[in-house]
Amino acid sequence: MRIAVDAFGGDNAPDEVIKGAAEAIKEYGVEVVLTGDEAKINERIAALGIDRTGISIEHAEGVIQIEDDPMDIRKGKPKAGCSMGKAFALVNEGAADAFVSAGSTAAIVVGGTVVTGRLKGVKRPALVPIMPSTSGLYLLLDGGANAECRPEMLLQFAVMGSVYMERIMGMKNPRVGLLNIGAEEEKGRELEHGAYELLKMSGLNFVGNVEGRDVPLGAVDVIVTDGFTGNIYLKTVEGMGKFMKKALKEDIFGGGLSKIGALFAMKGIKKISKQMDYREVGGSPLLGAAKPVFKAHGSSDALAFKNAIRQAKEFVEKDVNAQIAAALAAVGEKTKEAADDRV
Repeated sequence: MRIAVDAFGGDNAPDEVIKGAAEAIKEYGVEVVLTGDEAKINERIAALGIDRTGISIEHAEGVIQIEDDPMDIRKGKPKAGCSMGKAFALVNEGAADAFVSAGSTAAIVVGGTVVTGRLKGVKRPALVPIMPSTSGLYLLLDGGANAECRPEMLLQFAVMGSVYMERIMGMKNPRVGLLNIGAEEEKGRELEHGAYELLKMSGLNFVGNVEGRDVPLGAVDVIVTDGFTGNIYLKTVEGMGKFMKKALKEDIFGGGLSKIGALFAMKGIKKISKQMDYREVGGSPLLGAAKPVFKAHGSSDALAFKNAIRQAKEFVEKDVNAQIAAALAAVGEKTKEAADDRV
């Protein structure tokens, strides 16, 4: 299996990308195609003392920056294209099985929507952060790809999230919730009202409306909302995580008796820290894209890139896109029948 990895995406490129790729090759038996400036990649491989086994390079001169127009991904920047665009092209042409980058989120969404195209029947692909909760992990759809949504899009997000939880995360019959300002059925806007009705008829394990405060406490396995609300929720949770980490460091390890107490609590502290560490997950899939597309965190290190490649490998091996397409067709039939019965 060949994974196309944008060698110049992210804050720590290309060194951490190269190291993560080498670790993934060794541990998971994949081949990795690094895209970007070939001379620079070769220079860093030599400087880092990386074993080249399983690594190939596809040259591209440019890099899509955060401030660039994400639509540039369709044509690249210089003649040789950009590192992200080259990786998308390899996947789209069948020269690689999956795409991984820690570059511009907006450009990745455009690439996964316009360059690779969408799965049949999918209205909009969704960016899917994998988040920690007291009961393990849960998926957030949409994490920011689609600021404006319609009810049927939220239904598709729920279907795609459920399939991913079952096939990749190994969870049977995942609980799906609709992010809302209250648990009562009448809460929310027109979007939530319409989505609620569709989700009730879907045959999914829909548990109803869920307030944001209950999601990290294990209320659901898949939480769906529009990308605008989802991104605000995501950034708020990330901010609270950083606040808690900072508070623990300052208060528990501040000095005196608190340091002694911290020694006894160290095992639990390490467990929580690992659970909240995005590097252990690796990346967020763009579900609904016709090809496997994974967005790694912008500040990813070698561990995060290795795990993002692992996720991409599992996605391909378990043929998740085919499972999503089948599930969407089945749910479409079920909701249509349910709607006809109510007429």
